[in-house]
Amino acid sequence: MASKNQTPTWSDIKAILADFDRAGLLALAQDLYAASKDNQAFLHSRLSLGGDVLKPYKTTIARWLWPDVYKSQDTSITKAKKAIADYKKAIGQPEGMAELMVFYCEQAAGFSNDVGLQDEVFFDALVRMFENALKVFVSLPVVQHNAMHVRLDEVRRICHNFGYGVGEEMDRLLAEYEVDD
Repeated sequence: MASKNQTPTWSDIKAILADFDRAGLLALAQDLYAASKDNQAFLHSRLSLGGDVLKPYKTTIARWLWPDVYKSQDTSITKAKKAIADYKKAIGQPEGMAELMVFYCEQAAGFSNDVGLQDEVFFDALVRMFENALKVFVSLPVVQHNAMHVRLDEVRRICHNFGYGVGEEMDRLLAEYEVDD
């Protein structure tokens, strides 16, 4: 077990949990569930509960990539990407991952286009996510390609408005991943 000066590890937690009975584990799970919305989203996703398990992740992505500028809200690439990472930890289905990545691209491109954002770091993150979406996209069954391709193509089209070579880089990526326009 960890000493008081060390940060506890999963091994420390696992050793203590081994002594819990079923009721104790259920009580701990209930407390974790009540502790945060993130824990609730994780459990809903992992256990396939509720309607749209992607909704809380999309809400987070939308908040951080298309903030309310009238309320002086900021963007946060890190917090938007964390929503995708959290989904991946919870369930990580390729279809859901692709959907969240494409949604990220749609939100980032839409916001940039809507408010005239000129932020190279934001655009670099958008291009990287576009590529990640393509990587997942090409691994999906062909029947899922059409609708997602239309959405990615719309993102690419919008990004030609930005400068910084964003649209051109997306053209190159579409060609590299052999996704026809």
